Amino acid sequence: MIRLANLTKAYGTIAAVNDLSFTIRKGEIFGLLGPNGAGKTTTIKMLTMLAKPTSGCATIDGLDIATDQKEIKRRISVVPQENNLDRELTAYENLLIYGMLHSVPGRQSKISACLHLVDLWDRRDNLVSRFSGGMQRRLLIARALLTEPSVLFLDEPSIGLDPQIRRQMWDTIRKTRIDGRTVVLTTHYIEEAEALCDRVGILSKGAMIALDTPDALKAMVGKYAVEFVNGDGKMIQQVCRDREEAYAIAQGMDSRVTVRKTNLEDVFIKLAGGRIE
Repeated sequence: MIRLANLTKAYGTIAAVNDLSFTIRKGEIFGLLGPNGAGKTTTIKMLTMLAKPTSGCATIDGLDIATDQKEIKRRISVVPQENNLDRELTAYENLLIYGMLHSVPGRQSKISACLHLVDLWDRRDNLVSRFSGGMQRRLLIARALLTEPSVLFLDEPSIGLDPQIRRQMWDTIRKTRIDGRTVVLTTHYIEEAEALCDRVGILSKGAMIALDTPDALKAMVGKYAVEFVNGDGKMIQQVCRDREEAYAIAQGMDSRVTVRKTNLEDVFIKLAGGRIE
């Protein structure tokens, strides 16, 4: 479905994205996970033709992002980090204007279907300015789905939302994977990648340092982690093969210790030497 081959984006001497090569399968939810500045948004911008690669190439459905841009744009939709809804229009009016601009056939019925999908049909005649942040993010997804894309790009879809609203957003994202739609999202939330993604690519300083299912990535470093604060007040994680090893280490500690299952941040710390922030 989506193939990247040595995709690179440099700004002067700084490589924001460095030699990425991987494949995203049709119908999967694929996540790019990493801290701010890791190259996630730049990768999405290149795949959605908002930024030109310095070198390398990428295809979507066999179409080249350098030469087949018009046809690719018919097949994809993007939900950006920035909220660019018209706040002085209603939810329905926002989708209606978008549908008119994109010449969406049968747009009234499709608007109804999209608003029902994101649970906003009952608020269709309310001004967007009166919507919560979570409702506005859901409306952005409804707008992106209006053109019935085969690939949906979501750039930090739940950024700025509190944990409860974030989980409602996850339910909405899961619903978008209908009719075999491929979903590509960026995130720096560990729990978001684990909850949503079939596979996760972990980015650090523009390079891919690991790519697999969340469970496989965690198994790669160990099943359990011992977490404690050292004498300098620094939080330390020590990854262990199994629970027995973790408890054996914990029993020898003088400080307060937490034993837990590993997560994707443990993978990042093990491979990149720092936390995802």
